[in-house]
Amino acid sequence: MNKDLSDLIVYSGLSHPSLAKRIVSHLDLPLGRSQSIVFSNENIMVRLQDNCRQKDVFVIQTSSSPVNDHLVELLILLDAIKYASAARVTAVLPYFPYGRSDKKDEPRISIAARLVADLLQTAGADRVLTMNLHSPQIQGFFRIPVDQLLAAPIFFDYFNETLFMEESKEDFVLVMGDAGAAKAFGYYSDELNLPVAIVDKFRPDHSEKPIIRQIIGDVRGKSCLIVDDEITSGGTLIEAAERLSAEGAKRILAAAVHPVLSGDAVKKLVASPIERIIVGDTVPVREKIKGHENRFAVLDLSPLFAKAILSIHNGSSISALFPPSVRRRP
Repeated sequence: MNKDLSDLIVYSGLSHPSLAKRIVSHLDLPLGRSQSIVFSNENIMVRLQDNCRQKDVFVIQTSSSPVNDHLVELLILLDAIKYASAARVTAVLPYFPYGRSDKKDEPRISIAARLVADLLQTAGADRVLTMNLHSPQIQGFFRIPVDQLLAAPIFFDYFNETLFMEESKEDFVLVMGDAGAAKAFGYYSDELNLPVAIVDKFRPDHSEKPIIRQIIGDVRGKSCLIVDDEITSGGTLIEAAERLSAEGAKRILAAAVHPVLSGDAVKKLVASPIERIIVGDTVPVREKIKGHENRFAVLDLSPLFAKAILSIHNGSSISALFPPSVRRRP
C-alpha cells in the first residue's frame, strides 16, 4: 500500500547534487531545502529550511572528494534532522566511505568502516541505504537496518541492450578482478550465462599496484568483460587488461559500479588496452571523463535509489530490485 508522500522529505548534501535531483524527479518530489555554510575556520553549519517534524526523511550523501568534508557534512545534517523531530532518518550513501577499511589485517590500525557505522548511528541515522558495499560484512557493523542495493539490474540492461547487440554474447567471457570479486559477483555469471575467468593476484603493500600471477580460465580469442565494484587509481584494472591482452584476448572491456577515478586514473585508463569502461554514477564522474566520453559509458542508477526510497517509505520489500538469482538464494 502506497503512503502519502507529503510526509516524505529527501535532502542532499554537497557531494553529488545531480544524482539527488534525478532521484527526487523519479519520486515526483522537490528536493528538500537546506543550506550548508563553510566558515573561514572550515567549520560547517547546516540549516534546514523545511519543517521536518514527524516526517520520514532521507539524506543523500556519497563518498566523493573531499571525502572527509562530505562525511562531516552528512553527520551534521543527520544531527540537525534528528533534533528537528523527524519521525525517521535514513542516510543514503550510494558509495560508502572507508569501505575498504573493513578488517583489522595489520597491527594497531582502525577498522574505519566500523567507525563510520558508529558515527552515522550516533549522529541520528535510524537506517542506512547504500549500494554494492566493498565487503558485505560492513552491514554487520550496524545495529540499525541497512539495505544494500545492487547496481546489477541496470548494468544487465546495458549489457543485453547494447553490448550483446554489438557482438555475439557467445564471444564474451566474464573476468573477475580477484577471488573476492568472483564470490561477490557470482550472480553475474548466473544471470548472463557466461563463462568466467579469474585474475589471480596479490598486493604486497598499499601502493595499489597488485602483482598478477596468472589468469585462471580461457580468454584467448574472447571479448573479456572485467567486472569489479570500483575503479580507484585504475592500477589493478590496467594490470589485468595488459595481462589479458598478453593471453590473447580479442577485446577488453570493463564494468564497475563506483568510478572513483582518483589522480590521473582517467589518463591511464584511456592509454590502456581497455576499449570501453562501463560505470555507474554513485559518485560524480562526468567532469572527470570530459573529452573521453567515447571510452566510457555512464549508467544512471537513480531509478534504483528512487524505488528503494519509495519501498522503505511504504514499508514494502525491496527484494524486487535484486536480480532473480539473488532473490532465489536461501
